[in-house]
Amino acid sequence: MRVLLIEDSARLRDLLCEAIRDEGWKIDAFGTAQEGRLALREGEYDLLLLDLGLPDEDGIDVLKSLRAAGMQTPVLLLTARGAIDERIVGLDAGADDYLAKPFHNGELVARIRAIMRRAPLTSMPVLEYAAIQFDVASRQVMCAGTEIALAPSEKGLLELLMRNGGKVVAKSRIEHTFSEFGAERSSNAVELAISRLRKKLEGHETYSSIETIRGVGYMMREVRD
Repeated sequence: MRVLLIEDSARLRDLLCEAIRDEGWKIDAFGTAQEGRLALREGEYDLLLLDLGLPDEDGIDVLKSLRAAGMQTPVLLLTARGAIDERIVGLDAGADDYLAKPFHNGELVARIRAIMRRAPLTSMPVLEYAAIQFDVASRQVMCAGTEIALAPSEKGLLELLMRNGGKVVAKSRIEHTFSEFGAERSSNAVELAISRLRKKLEGHETYSSIETIRGVGYMMREVRD
């Protein structure tokens, strides 16, 4: 999963980024509404964490304009405005949930999981392709009743391939999914990630293969005897 955080406090950004990464999720973090809007135009995100007290624009106005423009990405508001009236305004503006500061990181993560369980992208709580089952909420990967042990980044790669089973996923899309905004990307990072995932899947009867489409990207294909 890839998260966008728009929060003006540098210290809180760092703390939240650490909590998100500990869950195996990717996160891009910015301190202004303008930077966040640019990130939304350039990338795809599964969740937006939005602070209301931004230096260049009120978070409620940001949320209203994004929803008016058709953005369907789930939004969790983060704010020191804890009054009931403020919460109502935020929810009516299009937020999926509201978390008042200060909060515990454990509650933040739990609320994110709850939002994603009911979000459109995860309306199918268990992805299935060939003989692989992927529970997107618990991040558990199963094959024939046996759990497949994967690193968080490998689970993210598998999820992307399963969601696009039978279709080619461009290498550039994989690079974007697994590199945080502005991070340096090694030329062979995708190849190494694919190789590791293939090796871990080979020990199970998944009835699938990950094929290299030369010059384009990769495709997960169902293989039956």
